[in-house]
Amino acid sequence: MKSLIKISQQISALIILLIAGSMFAQKSPTFKNGEDPKPSSKKWELVQGMSDEFNGKEINQKKWQISGQEWIGRAPGLFLAENVKVVDGSLKITTTILPETLVKQGRNYTHGGGYVGSKEGMTYGYYECEMKANKTFMSSTFWLYNNREDGEGCDKRSTELDIQESIGQITGEDVEDLQKFEKFMNYNTHSRNIEEGCEVKKGIIGGKARMEGKVYDDFHVFGVWWKSENEVLFFLDGMFVDKVTPPADFNVPMYLRMVVETYNWNPVPADGGMTGSKKDRTTTYNWVRSWKLVD
Repeated sequence: MKSLIKISQQISALIILLIAGSMFAQKSPTFKNGEDPKPSSKKWELVQGMSDEFNGKEINQKKWQISGQEWIGRAPGLFLAENVKVVDGSLKITTTILPETLVKQGRNYTHGGGYVGSKEGMTYGYYECEMKANKTFMSSTFWLYNNREDGEGCDKRSTELDIQESIGQITGEDVEDLQKFEKFMNYNTHSRNIEEGCEVKKGIIGGKARMEGKVYDDFHVFGVWWKSENEVLFFLDGMFVDKVTPPADFNVPMYLRMVVETYNWNPVPADGGMTGSKKDRTTTYNWVRSWKLVD
């Protein structure tokens, strides 16, 4: 019996070592052959604090903030920590309908979403995730955002880098235009909340890339190389799709966001929008990885 226990312990230890060794076995971002844009004199180095394979039993709150921050969600979608889970090696954010309307900060909340944000920020680098969207009217997103209050002078402004923004069920009036959110990779660069007197441009510049099927049909890898203050390159499933020049210099640190929320231009449907299975109502992230170029 003691021998069997010892063998079992050795096997468990080996499994733990294998998991630990494979957590970040990836040596570079996800690229098809010939698509890696890095200079030959550089290599990609993983940024551990902004990367996760989600192999644990719960989310690593040393790396990630989950819901309940100052931003509680755009009404009627409230960020709920209980909607964020790590299950079977994936991060899952499940949409829900609240048992009764909640009033918070003067707004009515009827649905639950989720928010996961990195505690560590960075500027230039490569950011990617493997994600499958939920099938509801609520969003499935992957993006970066700065902390405006960290800035001083004319750097006290808001910059946002949307890598993927999608919805699974169109309920808005402009159906033809909104179809891009269920069939495309949608990416944008934002500049706003400029301090008065600062000659910093505001605006939105982005684009979209056609996907196979709808956003909830399968997993896709969404990536961006934030190359410099005025060069942002987007990738879909390891293939280059577009280069964007932001409306203003992107040179302040930003933080990763994985968010499921509601939009006022895609309202709650008459049936509440939560009639599907839990699987259909869940956005799944298999992993998220951040990289920087080093010599």
